[in-house]
Amino acid sequence: MIAYLSKMRSGASEMTGSEATQFLKLSSAVFYGLSSFLITVVNKTVLTSYRFPSFLVLSLGQLTASIVVLFVAKRLGLVKFPDFSRDIARRIFPLPLIYLGNMMFGLGGTQALSLPMFAALRRFSILLTMLLELLVLSIRPTLAVKVSVFAMVGGALMAALDDLSFNLEGYMYVMITNMLTAANGVYMKKKLDTADMGKYGLMYYNSLFMILPAFVGTWLAGDIERAWQYEGWDDPFFAAQFLLSCVMGFILSYSIILCTQHNSALTTTIVGCLKNISVTYIGMFIGGDYVFSWLNAIGINISVTGSLLYTYVTFRKKPSSSGGGSGDGNASDKKLLLPSGGRIDNV
Repeated sequence: MIAYLSKMRSGASEMTGSEATQFLKLSSAVFYGLSSFLITVVNKTVLTSYRFPSFLVLSLGQLTASIVVLFVAKRLGLVKFPDFSRDIARRIFPLPLIYLGNMMFGLGGTQALSLPMFAALRRFSILLTMLLELLVLSIRPTLAVKVSVFAMVGGALMAALDDLSFNLEGYMYVMITNMLTAANGVYMKKKLDTADMGKYGLMYYNSLFMILPAFVGTWLAGDIERAWQYEGWDDPFFAAQFLLSCVMGFILSYSIILCTQHNSALTTTIVGCLKNISVTYIGMFIGGDYVFSWLNAIGINISVTGSLLYTYVTFRKKPSSSGGGSGDGNASDKKLLLPSGGRIDNV
């Protein structure tokens, strides 16, 4: 996978500067979207369909897979990142704590909620990311971005108001995950720009520093014993999907860093929610825990429309400006929101 991505990036280097930049933005976003979609479906299957008793043990497996894969890849010379030193923890803090909490609470929400409602509630992370980007990175969203974000969040709120399978614990897990996702995206962007660590180093040391605390917490919670006594280990289909979930944890972490590096924290967050278009409808059949209602369905579709609008606004290739002066920012946003002829049915 790493070799394939290296070829992809070398191919991009043969393009012109603007074409290569656009290619890297689009390819990294698509890669992250596919990775996020696959791991959500696999996690839901393991935790709900197979009734695996512990999302904490699953998150422990994902941390272990990231450490092993990156350690072996570095030994083989496939990737490079700094050797361990005493100041590494200080340089990347608080990313390891955010990384672990995001993984654990995200898996907890996946286990407790139906996929359609999980997807809807996760969109609240978008607004939080936009606010944190403004506070931490001084990135001001355009009018077009604001309109699409508020459409997504408003639709998600409407869907949550009529959730017939309400689960307070699941809601708490998802809202904590939303806050951690926003913090992770913004601080990941900041560390990639300032720390001499690289994306592989951030992935490796985030997992390495958190593996022992995660193991101790999982053991104290009694989940190690519950997972050991689980009767499904003899099922080869379950074992394969459990292993796939662990490996996909590493791939997802890589895709998040790659997308954040070539785009922005807000784009990474919204691409993660955009993949929920497929997850939402597939989730009505996976797990068997979704309860349909009209208000819920309408809210979900409004949120999906906002996701599509943001994707169009963000990744549409902007026409080069003429040699006149600088134009009005709001007027530029309106042009992006309304394609030629004022038609929006193609969004």
